[in-house]
Amino acid sequence: MEIKSFKAYDIRGRIPDELNSEIAYRIGRAYAIFLQPEKVVVGHDIRLSSPEICNALVDGLTDGGVNVFHIGECGTEEIYFATSHFNMDGGIVVTASHNPKDYNGMKLVREDSKPISGDTGLEEIQKLAEVGDFPAVDGKGSVESLDHRSAYVARLLEYVDIGSLKKLKVVVNAGNGGAGAVIDRLESYLPVTFIKVHHEPDGHFPNGVPNPLLPENRAPTIEAIAAHEADLGIAWDGDFDRCFFFDADGRFIEGYYVVGLLAEAFLAAAPGSAVVHDPRLTWNTIDIVDRAGGRAVQSKTGHAFIKERMRLEDAVYGGEMSAHHYFRDFSYCDSGMVPWLLVIDLMSKKQASLASLVDERMLKFPASGEINRRIDDPPALLAAVETKYREKALEMDHTDGLSMVFDDWRFNLRMSNTEPVVRLNVESRGDPALMKKQTDELLHLMGGSPA
Repeated sequence: MEIKSFKAYDIRGRIPDELNSEIAYRIGRAYAIFLQPEKVVVGHDIRLSSPEICNALVDGLTDGGVNVFHIGECGTEEIYFATSHFNMDGGIVVTASHNPKDYNGMKLVREDSKPISGDTGLEEIQKLAEVGDFPAVDGKGSVESLDHRSAYVARLLEYVDIGSLKKLKVVVNAGNGGAGAVIDRLESYLPVTFIKVHHEPDGHFPNGVPNPLLPENRAPTIEAIAAHEADLGIAWDGDFDRCFFFDADGRFIEGYYVVGLLAEAFLAAAPGSAVVHDPRLTWNTIDIVDRAGGRAVQSKTGHAFIKERMRLEDAVYGGEMSAHHYFRDFSYCDSGMVPWLLVIDLMSKKQASLASLVDERMLKFPASGEINRRIDDPPALLAAVETKYREKALEMDHTDGLSMVFDDWRFNLRMSNTEPVVRLNVESRGDPALMKKQTDELLHLMGGSPA
């Protein structure tokens, strides 16, 4: 049996042809053989297909002799937290994050929430699942519910000084994903008035798939900020491992600049530490880290690769411009809750608006934001772009796709690991007109259709 849903660092595919109950069962059995765990924590996101897929996964795990601790409907980071906090041998969350509603998937970790990627076992699990030759085991594993959320919420609250927080008014848009349930649990502890938009979980996604990177999904958050004169807005994807920020004017703040903001804050507390970043947009992050006396370390894009590099460097923080933020003291894992708590803490301590915290950096390194195109032959496109710009480039890098650096601008062009698209990011040194000119030139060369 060929299973097409295995990707570079997780499992993602259409329901039911690329992922279904049989495949989920096989993945559970294969995971049990590969890792030989005694106890594994599992949970799932709010997608309509997730409970069925998760139940089949649990059957596969228990038939493989694994004792399963089920935390139910959750966000991806809650699996990371529970795996580490309760000393589990591994964890699996059933989720397709921001993919269309006919998709689902899984993210797999081992002890201490160490990611299992294509480089660290995912390919072996795929082969075992495809062959399906599962040996008999001595006894079936058990299943029991695990109440993790009180401990998880307590851990989140350690990231803020509650007594010094300003009384902020914050728009929160869960996109009918899973973030609302956690906001409800945090609400009573914080001096924050939450204006809740698309708050209730609903796997039908009545207001569109929760992906705030898409400009068309931002209007409800922006409108609520204006209507309620809020101090800022926050929106999440479905499994809330990413969070996105809007300032008091409803302006969308690219995740790139939040990476720089958080890197600066962490380096103030841990001077000389490493900060890991992805190759898509880099100049602002490198500049901030260098000024703060830290070490900027580039990693291949993707949660599994970032985490592996963070562990190798013992990095205090890692950030991707796609709004993934990783924390050494959160098992080197990404969280969509920790970043906004840190931001309101910074706003309170500095008596500053979000806009004032990022405006200077946005002017210094203007960026295009990520632009996606569906391309018939992505490898040919990357080769053509490299040929066109090679002679003028000062630097060229293939860490992830194609990055090329010039005197006053740079770009990264890469194929997505999770979607059939090519992604473009362009930035300049203080010259928005140049950034736009080069973005338009590259888009013309790329062709294809918007994605």
